[in-house]
Amino acid sequence: MNLSERITVDPEQCGGKPCIRGMRIRVKDILEMLGSGMTDADILAEFPYLEAADLRASQLYAARLTDHTVLRSA
Repeated sequence: MNLSERITVDPEQCGGKPCIRGMRIRVKDILEMLGSGMTDADILAEFPYLEAADLRASQLYAARLTDHTVLRSA
């Protein structure tokens, strides 16, 4: 999946937070809805301008952000 097609960052929009396709719905919003127990179908019904691929892209974006090297000092 090409995240740059789904996840956009614009310093003039939503404080520069990652958003879905230039809209004012943040990746964080999607993740919070999923985390609260909403299903994909619930989210897509409430936000008909979203696509299932947007939800997957949000999860992939978050997963990639958490994948970092942990340095341990001796």
